[in-house]
Amino acid sequence: MLAIYSLLYPRNHYYGEVKPENLVFNANIQEFAQRVSYISCLASNGKISMEQAFSDIEALWKELEKTKQELEIGENPFSGETEAD
Repeated sequence: MLAIYSLLYPRNHYYGEVKPENLVFNANIQEFAQRVSYISCLASNGKISMEQAFSDIEALWKELEKTKQELEIGENPFSGETEAD
């Protein structure tokens, strides 16, 4: 079962600044990309309409934006830096 899950939902390592909110957002971005890929494949093969695909992807994007705002990603880009004398 784990092998099938790894195939359907691959995860890449995170190489950025290690903070809990960054790790959560990275996982959300990877899930967003995977779901967009599935939706675009369904639309390309005629299983769902292009309008439905656009609507689904737009909803996923809004969900990702909401998560970004809740995690305050990019709100204060200089918070981890120190001033040089």
